[in-house]
Amino acid sequence: MSTTVVTTETEGKTWGGGNEPLKASYGKMMMWFFIVSDALTFSGFLAAYGFSRFKFIDAWPIADEVFTHVPFLHGQELPMIYVAFMTFVLIMSSVTMVLAVDAGHHLNKAKVTLYMFLTIIGGLIFVGSQAWEWATFIKGDFGAVETKGGNILQFVDTEGHRVALKDFVVAGEHERVQQERKNGLWFVGEGSLPTYTVEDVIHSFEANDNLLIRTQELTEHGHKTVLTRAESLYQLKANGKLVVEGANLQHNEYGSPLFADFFFFITGFHGFHVFSGVVLNIIIFFNVVLGTYEKRKSYEMVEKVGLYWHFVDLVWVFVFTFFYLV
Repeated sequence: MSTTVVTTETEGKTWGGGNEPLKASYGKMMMWFFIVSDALTFSGFLAAYGFSRFKFIDAWPIADEVFTHVPFLHGQELPMIYVAFMTFVLIMSSVTMVLAVDAGHHLNKAKVTLYMFLTIIGGLIFVGSQAWEWATFIKGDFGAVETKGGNILQFVDTEGHRVALKDFVVAGEHERVQQERKNGLWFVGEGSLPTYTVEDVIHSFEANDNLLIRTQELTEHGHKTVLTRAESLYQLKANGKLVVEGANLQHNEYGSPLFADFFFFITGFHGFHVFSGVVLNIIIFFNVVLGTYEKRKSYEMVEKVGLYWHFVDLVWVFVFTFFYLV
Protein backbone atom coordinates (compact mmCIF):
# COMPACT_ATOMS: atom_id res chain seq x y z
CA MET A 1 0.00 0.00 0.00
CA SER A 2 1.47 3.31 -1.06
CA THR A 3 1.31 6.55 0.89
CA THR A 4 0.85 9.91 -0.78
CA VAL A 5 2.27 13.01 0.94
CA VAL A 6 0.58 16.26 0.02
CA THR A 7 2.50 19.49 0.45
CA THR A 8 1.09 22.99 0.21
CA GLU A 9 2.63 26.37 -0.56
CA THR A 10 2.09 27.49 3.05
CA GLU A 11 4.27 24.74 4.51
CA GLY A 12 7.05 26.25 6.59
CA LYS A 13 5.55 29.76 6.57
CA THR A 14 3.34 29.43 9.64
CA TRP A 15 4.17 28.47 13.21
CA GLY A 16 3.13 24.87 13.71
CA GLY A 17 3.48 24.74 17.49
CA GLY A 18 6.41 24.04 19.75
CA ASN A 19 7.66 25.95 22.75
CA GLU A 20 9.95 28.55 21.20
CA PRO A 21 8.07 31.08 19.03
CA LEU A 22 10.36 34.00 18.17
CA LYS A 23 13.19 32.01 19.81
CA ALA A 24 11.60 32.58 23.25
CA SER A 25 10.16 30.03 25.63
CA TYR A 26 6.44 29.83 26.30
CA GLY A 27 6.87 31.35 29.76
CA LYS A 28 8.77 34.37 28.43
CA MET A 29 6.19 34.92 25.71
CA MET A 30 3.36 34.94 28.24
CA MET A 31 5.26 37.36 30.45
CA TRP A 32 5.76 39.69 27.47
CA PHE A 33 2.05 39.46 26.62
CA PHE A 34 1.19 40.42 30.20
CA ILE A 35 3.68 43.31 30.18
CA VAL A 36 2.30 44.72 26.93
CA SER A 37 -1.31 44.54 28.15
CA ASP A 38 -0.40 46.06 31.51
CA ALA A 39 1.57 48.82 29.79
CA LEU A 40 -1.57 49.75 27.86
CA THR A 41 -3.52 49.92 31.15
CA PHE A 42 -0.99 52.26 32.76
CA SER A 43 -0.89 54.32 29.57
CA GLY A 44 -4.64 54.83 29.82
CA PHE A 45 -4.37 55.95 33.45
CA LEU A 46 -1.56 58.40 32.73
CA ALA A 47 -3.34 59.75 29.67
CA ALA A 48 -6.47 60.39 31.76
CA TYR A 49 -4.29 62.16 34.33
CA GLY A 50 -2.72 64.30 31.61
CA PHE A 51 -6.09 65.32 30.15
CA SER A 52 -7.47 66.20 33.60
CA ARG A 53 -4.43 68.22 34.52
CA PHE A 54 -4.55 70.12 31.23
CA LYS A 55 -8.24 70.89 31.79
CA PHE A 56 -7.60 72.26 35.30
CA ILE A 57 -4.09 73.55 34.65
CA ASP A 58 -4.81 76.90 36.37
CA ALA A 59 -5.84 75.22 39.64
CA TRP A 60 -3.67 72.10 39.81
CA PRO A 61 -1.66 71.56 43.03
CA ILE A 62 2.07 72.33 42.87
CA ALA A 63 4.01 69.11 43.52
CA ASP A 64 6.86 70.95 45.26
CA GLU A 65 4.38 72.14 47.88
CA VAL A 66 2.70 68.78 48.36
CA PHE A 67 5.57 66.28 48.54
CA THR A 68 7.91 68.00 50.99
CA HIS A 69 8.05 65.42 53.77
CA VAL A 70 10.98 63.27 54.86
CA PRO A 71 10.77 60.71 57.71
CA PHE A 72 12.31 61.87 61.00
CA LEU A 73 12.69 65.43 59.63
CA HIS A 74 9.33 66.88 60.59
CA GLY A 75 8.70 70.55 59.99
CA GLN A 76 11.34 70.93 57.30
CA GLU A 77 10.46 71.80 53.71
CA LEU A 78 12.41 69.39 51.51
CA PRO A 79 10.55 69.20 48.19
CA MET A 80 10.85 65.93 46.28
CA ILE A 81 13.82 64.68 48.33
CA TYR A 82 12.15 61.55 49.67
CA VAL A 83 10.42 60.79 46.38
CA ALA A 84 13.82 60.99 44.68
CA PHE A 85 15.19 58.57 47.28
CA MET A 86 12.34 56.12 46.61
CA THR A 87 13.02 56.33 42.88
CA PHE A 88 16.73 55.73 43.40
CA VAL A 89 16.05 52.66 45.55
CA LEU A 90 13.70 51.16 42.93
CA ILE A 91 16.18 51.80 40.11
CA MET A 92 18.99 50.20 42.11
CA SER A 93 16.78 47.18 42.78
CA SER A 94 16.42 46.85 39.02
CA VAL A 95 20.23 46.86 38.75
CA THR A 96 20.54 44.06 41.31
CA MET A 97 17.91 42.12 39.38
CA VAL A 98 20.03 42.42 36.22
CA LEU A 99 23.00 41.08 38.16
CA ALA A 100 20.88 38.19 39.46
CA VAL A 101 19.80 37.26 35.93
CA ASP A 102 23.39 37.44 34.68
CA ALA A 103 24.57 35.25 37.57
CA GLY A 104 21.82 32.78 36.66
CA HIS A 105 23.15 32.55 33.12
CA HIS A 106 26.48 31.48 34.64
CA LEU A 107 24.72 29.06 37.04
CA ASN A 108 26.22 30.92 40.01
CA LYS A 109 23.79 30.10 42.81
CA ALA A 110 25.56 32.19 45.46
CA LYS A 111 25.43 35.40 43.45
CA VAL A 112 21.85 34.82 42.36
CA THR A 113 20.89 34.39 46.02
CA LEU A 114 22.68 37.60 47.04
CA TYR A 115 21.30 39.80 44.28
CA MET A 116 17.77 38.45 44.62
CA PHE A 117 17.93 39.22 48.35
CA LEU A 118 19.06 42.80 47.63
CA THR A 119 16.27 43.19 45.08
CA ILE A 120 13.69 42.09 47.65
CA ILE A 121 15.07 44.54 50.22
CA GLY A 122 14.87 47.38 47.69
CA GLY A 123 11.26 46.48 46.86
CA LEU A 124 10.27 46.37 50.52
CA ILE A 125 11.86 49.78 51.14
CA PHE A 126 9.96 51.24 48.20
CA VAL A 127 6.60 49.77 49.26
CA GLY A 128 7.13 50.90 52.86
CA SER A 129 8.10 54.39 51.69
CA GLN A 130 5.03 54.61 49.50
CA ALA A 131 2.81 53.56 52.41
CA TRP A 132 4.41 56.27 54.57
CA GLU A 133 3.88 58.83 51.82
CA TRP A 134 0.21 57.84 51.56
CA ALA A 135 -0.26 58.21 55.31
CA THR A 136 1.37 61.63 55.28
CA PHE A 137 -0.68 62.78 52.30
CA ILE A 138 -3.91 61.59 53.92
CA LYS A 139 -3.13 63.26 57.23
CA GLY A 140 -2.02 66.59 55.77
CA ASP A 141 -0.04 69.36 57.40
CA PHE A 142 -1.77 72.70 57.16
CA GLY A 143 -5.47 72.26 56.61
CA ALA A 144 -7.68 74.50 54.48
CA VAL A 145 -11.26 75.63 53.95
CA GLU A 146 -13.32 74.31 51.05
CA THR A 147 -15.71 76.74 49.38
CA LYS A 148 -19.25 76.13 48.18
CA GLY A 149 -17.88 75.77 44.66
CA GLY A 150 -15.38 73.10 45.71
CA ASN A 151 -12.30 75.32 45.63
CA ILE A 152 -9.68 75.42 48.37
CA LEU A 153 -8.72 78.42 50.51
CA GLN A 154 -5.30 78.14 52.13
CA PHE A 155 -3.80 80.41 54.78
CA VAL A 156 -0.52 82.31 54.53
CA ASP A 157 1.24 85.06 56.42
CA THR A 158 2.14 88.44 54.94
CA GLU A 159 5.34 86.96 53.51
CA GLY A 160 3.49 84.23 51.66
CA HIS A 161 4.47 81.31 53.90
CA ARG A 162 1.84 78.65 54.63
CA VAL A 163 0.22 78.77 58.06
CA ALA A 164 -1.40 75.69 59.57
CA LEU A 165 -4.87 75.88 61.09
CA LYS A 166 -3.54 74.56 64.38
CA ASP A 167 -1.21 77.58 64.61
CA PHE A 168 -3.97 80.20 64.79
CA VAL A 169 -7.42 78.61 65.10
CA VAL A 170 -8.98 78.28 68.54
CA ALA A 171 -11.65 75.61 68.73
CA GLY A 172 -14.95 76.86 70.11
CA GLU A 173 -17.06 75.12 72.69
CA HIS A 174 -19.57 73.23 70.64
CA GLU A 175 -20.58 69.66 70.08
CA ARG A 176 -21.58 67.93 66.91
CA VAL A 177 -22.62 64.29 66.57
CA GLN A 178 -20.93 62.44 63.76
CA GLN A 179 -23.42 61.31 61.11
CA GLU A 180 -23.52 57.52 60.97
CA ARG A 181 -25.92 55.09 59.36
CA LYS A 182 -27.15 53.91 62.73
CA ASN A 183 -28.15 57.40 63.88
CA GLY A 184 -29.08 59.03 60.56
CA LEU A 185 -30.17 58.18 57.08
CA TRP A 186 -29.25 54.60 56.20
CA PHE A 187 -27.49 55.68 53.00
CA VAL A 188 -25.58 58.61 54.51
CA GLY A 189 -22.36 58.42 56.48
CA GLU A 190 -19.32 60.62 57.01
CA GLY A 191 -15.72 60.17 57.99
CA SER A 192 -13.98 61.58 61.02
CA LEU A 193 -15.03 65.12 61.88
CA PRO A 194 -12.51 67.94 61.31
CA THR A 195 -10.83 69.46 64.33
CA TYR A 196 -12.36 72.89 63.71
CA THR A 197 -15.53 74.32 62.22
CA VAL A 198 -15.69 77.08 59.63
CA GLU A 199 -16.96 79.43 62.35
CA ASP A 200 -13.85 78.69 64.43
CA VAL A 201 -11.65 79.53 61.47
CA ILE A 202 -13.50 82.78 60.71
CA HIS A 203 -13.31 84.06 64.30
CA SER A 204 -9.62 83.16 64.63
CA PHE A 205 -8.80 84.64 61.22
CA GLU A 206 -10.45 87.94 62.18
CA ALA A 207 -8.32 88.02 65.35
CA ASN A 208 -5.05 87.67 63.39
CA ASP A 209 -4.43 90.68 61.15
CA ASN A 210 -1.22 89.23 59.73
CA LEU A 211 -3.00 86.39 57.92
CA LEU A 212 -4.17 86.26 54.32
CA ILE A 213 -5.87 83.70 52.11
CA ARG A 214 -4.53 82.27 48.89
CA THR A 215 -6.67 80.41 46.40
CA GLN A 216 -5.83 77.36 44.32
CA GLU A 217 -5.80 79.43 41.10
CA LEU A 218 -2.32 79.97 39.68
CA THR A 219 -0.98 83.26 38.38
CA GLU A 220 0.83 83.66 35.06
CA HIS A 221 4.08 83.10 36.98
CA GLY A 222 2.94 79.71 38.31
CA HIS A 223 2.26 80.90 41.88
CA LYS A 224 -1.01 80.64 43.76
CA THR A 225 -3.11 83.80 43.97
CA VAL A 226 -2.91 85.62 47.32
CA LEU A 227 -5.93 87.76 48.20
CA THR A 228 -5.92 91.04 50.05
CA ARG A 229 -7.10 91.16 53.66
CA ALA A 230 -10.55 92.42 52.67
CA GLU A 231 -10.92 89.87 49.88
CA SER A 232 -9.76 87.11 52.23
CA LEU A 233 -12.41 87.95 54.82
CA TYR A 234 -15.11 88.14 52.16
CA GLN A 235 -14.21 84.79 50.59
CA LEU A 236 -14.03 83.08 53.97
CA LYS A 237 -17.35 84.42 55.22
CA ALA A 238 -19.32 84.23 51.98
CA ASN A 239 -18.05 80.96 50.52
CA GLY A 240 -16.48 78.99 53.36
CA LYS A 241 -18.25 75.65 53.62
CA LEU A 242 -16.05 72.95 55.15
CA VAL A 243 -12.74 72.61 56.97
CA VAL A 244 -10.49 70.15 55.15
CA GLU A 245 -7.55 68.39 56.81
CA GLY A 246 -5.42 66.20 54.56
CA ALA A 247 -6.67 64.47 51.44
CA ASN A 248 -9.03 61.67 50.50
CA LEU A 249 -11.16 60.68 47.52
CA GLN A 250 -13.62 63.54 48.16
CA HIS A 251 -11.63 66.43 49.60
CA ASN A 252 -8.06 67.64 49.20
CA GLU A 253 -6.44 70.40 51.23
CA TYR A 254 -3.78 70.84 48.53
CA GLY A 255 -6.21 71.73 45.74
CA SER A 256 -8.34 69.86 43.22
CA PRO A 257 -9.81 66.58 44.54
CA LEU A 258 -8.99 65.05 41.14
CA PHE A 259 -5.31 65.29 42.01
CA ALA A 260 -5.83 63.14 45.11
CA ASP A 261 -8.04 60.71 43.19
CA PHE A 262 -5.39 60.13 40.53
CA PHE A 263 -2.62 60.02 43.13
CA PHE A 264 -4.27 57.30 45.17
CA PHE A 265 -5.39 55.30 42.15
CA ILE A 266 -2.24 55.39 40.01
CA THR A 267 0.38 55.17 42.76
CA GLY A 268 -1.76 52.59 44.54
CA PHE A 269 -2.06 50.50 41.39
CA HIS A 270 1.68 50.72 40.85
CA GLY A 271 2.34 49.95 44.52
CA PHE A 272 0.21 46.82 44.18
CA HIS A 273 2.41 45.77 41.26
CA VAL A 274 5.56 46.35 43.30
CA PHE A 275 4.16 44.40 46.24
CA SER A 276 3.19 41.54 43.91
CA GLY A 277 6.69 41.63 42.47
CA VAL A 278 8.20 41.41 45.94
CA VAL A 279 6.05 38.35 46.69
CA LEU A 280 7.13 36.71 43.43
CA ASN A 281 10.75 37.54 44.13
CA ILE A 282 10.51 35.97 47.59
CA ILE A 283 9.10 32.77 46.11
CA ILE A 284 11.84 32.62 43.47
CA PHE A 285 14.45 33.48 46.13
CA PHE A 286 13.51 30.47 48.26
CA ASN A 287 13.55 28.25 45.19
CA VAL A 288 17.06 29.47 44.47
CA VAL A 289 18.13 28.77 48.06
CA LEU A 290 16.65 25.27 47.89
CA GLY A 291 18.57 24.59 44.69
CA THR A 292 15.51 24.06 42.50
CA TYR A 293 16.96 25.85 39.50
CA GLU A 294 20.42 24.46 40.13
CA LYS A 295 18.97 20.99 39.59
CA ARG A 296 17.22 22.12 36.41
CA LYS A 297 20.45 23.68 35.13
CA SER A 298 18.40 26.74 34.23
CA TYR A 299 17.56 29.99 36.03
CA GLU A 300 14.94 31.05 33.50
CA MET A 301 12.38 31.72 36.26
CA VAL A 302 14.70 34.40 37.62
CA GLU A 303 14.83 35.95 34.16
CA LYS A 304 11.04 35.90 33.80
CA VAL A 305 10.40 37.55 37.15
CA GLY A 306 13.18 39.97 36.22
CA LEU A 307 11.21 41.07 33.15
CA TYR A 308 8.26 41.90 35.39
CA TRP A 309 10.45 43.78 37.85
CA HIS A 310 12.04 45.90 35.11
CA PHE A 311 8.57 46.71 33.79
CA VAL A 312 7.45 47.90 37.24
CA ASP A 313 10.60 50.03 37.46
CA LEU A 314 10.00 51.57 34.03
CA VAL A 315 6.38 52.38 34.84
CA TRP A 316 7.47 54.22 37.99
CA VAL A 317 9.77 56.41 35.88
CA PHE A 318 6.71 57.59 33.95
CA VAL A 319 4.59 57.98 37.10
CA PHE A 320 7.41 59.93 38.77
CA THR A 321 7.72 62.19 35.71
CA PHE A 322 3.98 62.87 35.36
CA PHE A 323 3.11 63.32 39.03
CA TYR A 324 6.19 64.83 40.58
CA LEU A 325 8.27 66.56 37.92
CA VAL A 326 6.01 67.93 35.19
